[in-house]
Amino acid sequence: MMDETTFNPPTDPEQAGISIVRPDATTQTRQQLPYFVGISATTTGATGISMNLAIIPPGGTAEPHFHANYETAIYLLKGRVETRYGQGLKQTKIAEAGDFIFVPPGVPHQPHNLSADEPAYALVARNDPNEQENVVLYDPTLESEQA
Repeated sequence: MMDETTFNPPTDPEQAGISIVRPDATTQTRQQLPYFVGISATTTGATGISMNLAIIPPGGTAEPHFHANYETAIYLLKGRVETRYGQGLKQTKIAEAGDFIFVPPGVPHQPHNLSADEPAYALVARNDPNEQENVVLYDPTLESEQA
């Protein structure tokens, strides 16, 4: 027996087409990384996803932060990135080009480009259509002092 799937076209005419976004300039994020904003609520009217290109400059480090209430999936396109994470940023993992990275909601983290000469490029997808509204800066010294 064949599985029946019903096609439900969007009722909003703005949602009925395909969007292409060609960002021509970077946006500075709360994490202090340059971003090329791709798919988001602002650029396409997305309601449940965003996808952007993040660039970590040579030797660059993002501000420590966490993402409130959403998951983040990252594909490292180019470079080697060390990410400190967890309470007080005491844990660490190193990702290389071709690796996928998953960051659960609420996990403090801080990526650092291990190359002093080349930028690292990452494709970042979130189940939040907004790029920065739910990014929360994190001070690891506050938790380290309490531990």
